[in-house]
Amino acid sequence: MYLYYTLGFLLLLSVIGIVLYLKNPRSYQSSETVANSYDEWTEDGIVEFYWGEHIHLGHYGSPPQKKNFLTAKSDFVHEMVKWGGVDKLPRGTTVLDVGCGIGGSSRILAKDYGFNVTGITISPKQVQRAQELTPEGVDAKFKVDDALALSFPDNSFDVVWSIEAGPHMPDKAKYAQEMIRVLKPGGILVVADWNQRDDRQKPLNFWEKPVMRQLLEQWSHPAFSSIEGFSELIAETGLVEGEVITADWTPETLPSWFDSIWQGVIRPQGMILSGLSGIIKSIREVPTLLLMRLAFGSGLCRFGMFRAVKTNSVLKSADNIQTEVVKM
Repeated sequence: MYLYYTLGFLLLLSVIGIVLYLKNPRSYQSSETVANSYDEWTEDGIVEFYWGEHIHLGHYGSPPQKKNFLTAKSDFVHEMVKWGGVDKLPRGTTVLDVGCGIGGSSRILAKDYGFNVTGITISPKQVQRAQELTPEGVDAKFKVDDALALSFPDNSFDVVWSIEAGPHMPDKAKYAQEMIRVLKPGGILVVADWNQRDDRQKPLNFWEKPVMRQLLEQWSHPAFSSIEGFSELIAETGLVEGEVITADWTPETLPSWFDSIWQGVIRPQGMILSGLSGIIKSIREVPTLLLMRLAFGSGLCRFGMFRAVKTNSVLKSADNIQTEVVKM
């Protein structure tokens, strides 16, 4: 009899969660809605309990292997460092982490690679939590800033780094321009993002359109770019040396979606500690996680990697001017 009551209770919660999911979307309206969403997720602690310090997907290898969920997340940072060629840079390299969350990647870059890291996020609560989690002696600092209007001057950082921040940006071209702007000449841009399939080549079909609409509305996303489209926007800044390098890490990251749901099954205390509201909020996220798995598994979405080097043309021009002055 107890089992039936338990199953009935869980079914009721599931129904409530789905109703809330459909009736109360968290649509993007402005940067403030993004900040508010992350403030709420940070304050209740549920996302941190299940996802740890890294609010991004994990890297499970190629081909993917079974791996601890939190380990996969930290592995992602190291794989991105290698893929971007950032591991070849010296200690003291200055890095801007755009959309740093609660600072997981920033701390790895500072502790394991000796970089001088500045993490920015639009969420004040995330900045506060990132500061709390960062031990003394770790060269990582955090501030509230807008990725579409960065407060730093031109040519400020050796590396600009960003993981899964792009879907929150309503102006993808401005996002690319700002990241390249604050890079020093010769500096490296390395970005990891959720992307939609390039619908210029293959338009969305009858079932893909409502799925994509839900993925945008539930997590404050104004739009997803495609891998091809965003790489073009980076190149169109006119400040890139050579080609923009891209890669598709969908297979390496795909297990993250089911793993994130499984965490709630094997560790229910994260929901229970927050009471009934925590349980309902957690169940509410399950449909979005399942739709994400469907989208990335079917090819509707892809996990894009981007690497670009800022041109040295500004420095070269200065050198040429000096040479001409000497000749005169």
